[in-house]
Amino acid sequence: MTTEVQAPANTAVFASGVTRTFGNREVLRGLNISIAPGEFAALLGRSGTGKSTLLRILGGLDRDYGGEVLVPQRRAVVFQEPRLLPWQRVLPNVALGLAPTGPNDRGRLRARSISALSEVGLASHARAWPVTLSGGEAQRVALARALVREPQLMLLDEPFGALDALTRARMHGLLRDLCARHRPAVLLVTHDVDEAIVLADRVLVLADGAITVDLPVRLDRPRDRSHVGFTALRTRLLDELGTSGGLCPDCPLVTTRLS
Repeated sequence: MTTEVQAPANTAVFASGVTRTFGNREVLRGLNISIAPGEFAALLGRSGTGKSTLLRILGGLDRDYGGEVLVPQRRAVVFQEPRLLPWQRVLPNVALGLAPTGPNDRGRLRARSISALSEVGLASHARAWPVTLSGGEAQRVALARALVREPQLMLLDEPFGALDALTRARMHGLLRDLCARHRPAVLLVTHDVDEAIVLADRVLVLADGAITVDLPVRLDRPRDRSHVGFTALRTRLLDELGTSGGLCPDCPLVTTRLS
């Protein structure tokens, strides 16, 4: 039986016994997960283990699952691709889906959208077309579009995977600042072990359809990749993921990604 109701006040996400099957393939097998309000959790796992499937379920984009899922009403999803409408300028893209509820609401929503753009450093791009944006700028617009909804839960599906190493590092700093300011619960799906450790309060590993590892990250911020604690946690996660612990050949030297 599938149930989706609002999470209790002390829990942003609570999922119990979640199953999801595609044809004869069972991707999620009785998965359990909880995330507290304001907590940043990162989810690691090899390709095809069901990370994005879980994220889509929590975001209300996939309802063909079994088990119980309790989530906040206000949720926002940021994908790897910015998914901006090319025939709309930046500001309407940020406000996409926001519906005025009264005669004076349109101006308020416009002000909220401009404020969100300002938070990601793109207020001057409000009238720009998406085609004129760099990859990092487009993803910042996607973050603004998520923030303008004032989400209690933000779901991030490899949002920086297509960015170069320098832009990716800058986006990490921006995301940390935004989350510290707005305090949503966050679930970040990533293949990048270092990214998970840099950003998250907890790192989870999904394997065989269930959460097999749940580790707190007890390191001071900003996090130093050369710190012994960072290195130990990286090694532990890579061991859990069944990798050799080396960098994959096409990855930047500042990151550790799964094959």
